[in-house]
Amino acid sequence: MLLRKSSRVLDSPGSSSSSLVQPQGMWASPSSSVAQGDAEMGSLPASGVPDVLDLSSSEDGGGSDSGSDFEDTLWKGGKRGTRTPLSCTLTAKRPRKDASRDGGSLAERNQEPSNLFEVVRLAKSAMESVVDDWLESYKQNKEAGFLELVNFFIRSCGCKGVVTPEMFRKQQNSEIIQQLTEQFDEDSAEYPLVLTTQPWRKFQVGFCELVTVLVRRCQYSIIYDEYLMDTLISLLTGLSDSQVRAFRHTSTLAAMKLMTALVRVALGVSLHKDNNQRQYEAERNKGPSRRATDKLEALLEKRRELQEQQEEIENMMNAIFKGVFVHRYRDVVPEIRAICIEEMGNWMQSYSASFLTDSYLKYIGWTLHDKQREVRLKCLKALQGLYRSREMAARMELFTSRFKGRMVSMVLDKESDVGVEAIKLLTLILQNMEEMLTDEDCEAIYPVVYASNRALAAAAGEFLYRKQFDLDWEAVKEKGRRGGSRDFFRLLLAFFIESELHEHAAYLVDSLWDCAAPLLKDWDGLTHLLLEESLEEGWGDQQENALIEILVSSMRQATEGKPPVGRGPGKKVLSARERKALEDDREKLTQYLIPLLPQLLAKFSADAEKVVLLLAAPCYFNLSLYSSGRLEKYLEQLLAQLREVVEKHTCQEVLEAASQALYVLCNPEFTFYSRVDLARSCLVDALTDKFQQEVAELLQVSYLDEDEVYSMAATLKRISVLHNAHDLTPWQLYEPCSLLLQRAVDTGEVPKQVVIPIMTCVHFSILWDLAHVSDTVPAQKELLALKRKVASFCSLCQSCLNDMDSSVREQAFVLLSDLLLVFSPQLTRGEREALELLVYRPEVALQSQLAGFLMDHVFNHAELVGSDEEDSEGKIERLHQRRNLLAGFCKLIIYNVLELSAASDVFKHYAKFYKDYGDIIKETLSRARQIDRDEWARTLLLSLQQLLTELLLQQGPDAVYSKAFLEIRDLARRFSMFFSLHQLHNRQALVALHKAGIKFAFQEPAPSGSELGPLNLPFLEVLSEFSPRLLRPDKKLLLSYLEQTCQARLSPQQRGKAWNPLLTYRRSLRSLDDMGSDASRIAAPRPRRRPSAAAKRRRLDDSSQRGDSSLQLSSRLETPTLTSTVLKRGHQPGSPAQLQEEEGSELDFVQSQPWFSSQRSRESPSQQQLRVPRSASRPGLGSRMDRLSLMEEEEEMVIQEESSDEEDPQGLDRPLIHSHSSQGDQLRDLFDSTILGIEDP
Repeated sequence: MLLRKSSRVLDSPGSSSSSLVQPQGMWASPSSSVAQGDAEMGSLPASGVPDVLDLSSSEDGGGSDSGSDFEDTLWKGGKRGTRTPLSCTLTAKRPRKDASRDGGSLAERNQEPSNLFEVVRLAKSAMESVVDDWLESYKQNKEAGFLELVNFFIRSCGCKGVVTPEMFRKQQNSEIIQQLTEQFDEDSAEYPLVLTTQPWRKFQVGFCELVTVLVRRCQYSIIYDEYLMDTLISLLTGLSDSQVRAFRHTSTLAAMKLMTALVRVALGVSLHKDNNQRQYEAERNKGPSRRATDKLEALLEKRRELQEQQEEIENMMNAIFKGVFVHRYRDVVPEIRAICIEEMGNWMQSYSASFLTDSYLKYIGWTLHDKQREVRLKCLKALQGLYRSREMAARMELFTSRFKGRMVSMVLDKESDVGVEAIKLLTLILQNMEEMLTDEDCEAIYPVVYASNRALAAAAGEFLYRKQFDLDWEAVKEKGRRGGSRDFFRLLLAFFIESELHEHAAYLVDSLWDCAAPLLKDWDGLTHLLLEESLEEGWGDQQENALIEILVSSMRQATEGKPPVGRGPGKKVLSARERKALEDDREKLTQYLIPLLPQLLAKFSADAEKVVLLLAAPCYFNLSLYSSGRLEKYLEQLLAQLREVVEKHTCQEVLEAASQALYVLCNPEFTFYSRVDLARSCLVDALTDKFQQEVAELLQVSYLDEDEVYSMAATLKRISVLHNAHDLTPWQLYEPCSLLLQRAVDTGEVPKQVVIPIMTCVHFSILWDLAHVSDTVPAQKELLALKRKVASFCSLCQSCLNDMDSSVREQAFVLLSDLLLVFSPQLTRGEREALELLVYRPEVALQSQLAGFLMDHVFNHAELVGSDEEDSEGKIERLHQRRNLLAGFCKLIIYNVLELSAASDVFKHYAKFYKDYGDIIKETLSRARQIDRDEWARTLLLSLQQLLTELLLQQGPDAVYSKAFLEIRDLARRFSMFFSLHQLHNRQALVALHKAGIKFAFQEPAPSGSELGPLNLPFLEVLSEFSPRLLRPDKKLLLSYLEQTCQARLSPQQRGKAWNPLLTYRRSLRSLDDMGSDASRIAAPRPRRRPSAAAKRRRLDDSSQRGDSSLQLSSRLETPTLTSTVLKRGHQPGSPAQLQEEEGSELDFVQSQPWFSSQRSRESPSQQQLRVPRSASRPGLGSRMDRLSLMEEEEEMVIQEESSDEEDPQGLDRPLIHSHSSQGDQLRDLFDSTILGIEDP
């Protein structure tokens, strides 16, 4: 597998110097919080003491190499002298020099690769054997073996350079790194650690394993030889401070893994030291006669040896921590920051005695504010490992009190997975440090159980369960199962009702399902609670409603295994074991509830809300148990209760629930079908007999009293609801219903309460007739009869569109929309050509009436505003009804029932009613474009023409100065966005639109003696909004066509007049061709090609070389002038405040983050120039770099703005969304374009 080309990615390492920061107190420099995005800021760290460890001074030191380097053998060396601490010397970074290089893959650039790199990359050998082979070569020749390890790390960075023995002997680390930087290729930004193919993912695992195994195999001797570890740490520290991202990323990962391995070694040495101390104390406490002097001396010698080893390892760890971690934990690259935080969590868990202190914990606390999701996740997971242990949690009380607020606020993080981990962390705190979380903290988490994200809600449900419902199970056993479930449901009901967070318990049940499913599936206990005559004091109607909803929700959850509507993502494919568990639960609940459901219905039959919930239960039953379990008597009881419910209630929801339950039971596959069918027939017979009597009375008299009207309306309502799910054709309801409807149209004597269910019955009767002829080969006579019914019903509904009552008009419109769609040309698809005779095409008059109804009931401001007394819920319901009406009309257009030009009545309201219907109209626009682009474009033009004509008729020629005219132009601009994509496909339609618009503008001649030009001439200003979407050749063509039209339609005296609309339109067509290159750039800015990285560096290196000496001779390592930190952060590298500050604060940490600088990059170039300071010693370089950076950022903004305008037709709609009230925001959540019921092709 060959590595792809890699490049050196120049960016700010985050911390500009290699300074070492001593771990300080958590609140060394408190500061005010800074808000950035969703992250809340507290106290942040500052830059540290500008000292750098140079570990290369110990390169030539040689420790004893005797003994084995493997785990089973301890190094037996002589007593060594006291180690000299790692020296602190400066290592100045040199600016990189550019060199011309030819590109190539990594493998091509490394034709003589290090053997160690290839072995790890191929992953064909066990890592222990690879390390053992390297150790043998290292023992034979330290320098050659170490160089092989160094070149492994260099190659792992994707660099083609090789460190030679001569370089190693004569050059400092900084000089070696500088030379390697110059040899880095630039054609690609990829290097092994960022490649995602399977071989390179294996290499990344092998890379980390190599470092770990190396330390483990060397832990008894070689790591103490004063050469390997000291020199390696020095090199990794230098690489980690490089401006080349590949060097920095790879060396940081190696250093952190090295630190983790050393932590394990230090832990082992600490354990050996403790054991040695216990042995020494035990031996010394023996009596003089039993005490062994030689053993005591050996133990003392061993203790001194272990003490020396511990000190050396601590020096190594301190060097890595101060030289690498302290700077890289706030690196500009989020992956590097995530590595640092993840490994620190491992250190704290492995060696809590040394690392679980506030001076280390503060870094994790500060990084909780990080802008990047993966870094915040690593922080939370690291803390989870710490809080999982009660002993560790007890030592984190100060940290918890300081950062608890941030952890609680992360529950509402914009990234849902971060919120999930935050809740899991707080759950661990609740378990092991319950006193730390106040009621206010917990109340901030409780509402999340109703979140739309399933994982987030489940995590919050577990927290809620642990806090509120986690009962003492020993006490539960004493009470018995039913007593325990009673306590659980009492607490659950109290939370659900008293919190008043949501109205639907299904979401609460789903959130608690993962942790409390056994309790929620206690259906026996639930039903007995509901059936008890004397409920617990305080339980009333509200508690009963909530308990029944919890019962039905748990049944649905147990049998379907899906989250409620609106909550996702749910698991799409269930395993065989999960399906088996669902079937077992279905079997269990059926056995419990079949005997009890009739009792529950009997008890709550008068309460409509409770009955609706209970009637959903049969949908979750295994209905075959009625036969196999010999439970037919309970079926009879259920059918009797169903009939009683239908006869007792007239509420639409109750009747629909009863009809659905009866439909579920009326399955011919069940052996008890005949019983259910008989019960259904008896019910329908009773209803139809009553209906026939009432129809006869109504046809004979011209007036019915109030009771008779109510009775007839209730009967018809029951029949219409049953007719929806059940075929009532044998009862021949069409004729009497059609007679009543005809009388209502002719005389108006039929009350509206009766007319609406009559229309519904006729509608369903026609649909059932269509279902019959569709299932068989229909006779011509049957088709003609059905067609006559359709035509007659459509005519009657058309007449009802003019009814005095708005509810009758709306019902007629809905039924007409559905029926026209069913009997549209789509009817003959799917090998149903025999039904061609049934296709019904609406007449022009009917189409006009439908459009007129839409104008009166949907696009009517008075309808939208409503009465002041109407509550918000009523307004939302009315809006939902109007959206249904509009969706029905739009479906007729999309499915070619109505002509596409009829859509102009909808499109022209796109901008004005965007808040309420924008999603529906936008979807209709997109679908209409797919049908016929040319006709669609003509429809858009027709919409604009209609609006302008209406405006001119109302306001006259002065209308062009009104706000309404600007709204028409804004609508045209929105329409033009739909032409931005696929310009070649839209080219013909767009040119035709312009030509038709030009004709319309000159269609009406100017009034005699008028100086204003043709009446419709202002339309050219509207048409100019479409000009940016034209191609250049088409602009020339249209400009010529415009001139020809002017010559033909204008008199010689009028041709020379400068009318503003004409000038504006001409300018829109000529801007890119005849106004010069400067005007061309202003009219349509085009993104310039960005200079390559090599070209930019060639321009910069001339200036950068002038400052090499100042960088190298500085006694303090200042911020490199060429880093992006200077360009974006705007901090002077040598400012007195920065040099004097020695203690950390969170504010400096925020300002060092890349996301902090991104705010300033959005400012204007002039503002950024004011922010960016000039270096006093190098003004030329600073000003040049500032100009270059600002040019690049300006280019990025131009490109981003153009791409958003060209590719996102929704972009112009966003300001309208934000300008509306909060009520509109809620409505957009409740109602979306899915109401159209249209699937993408």
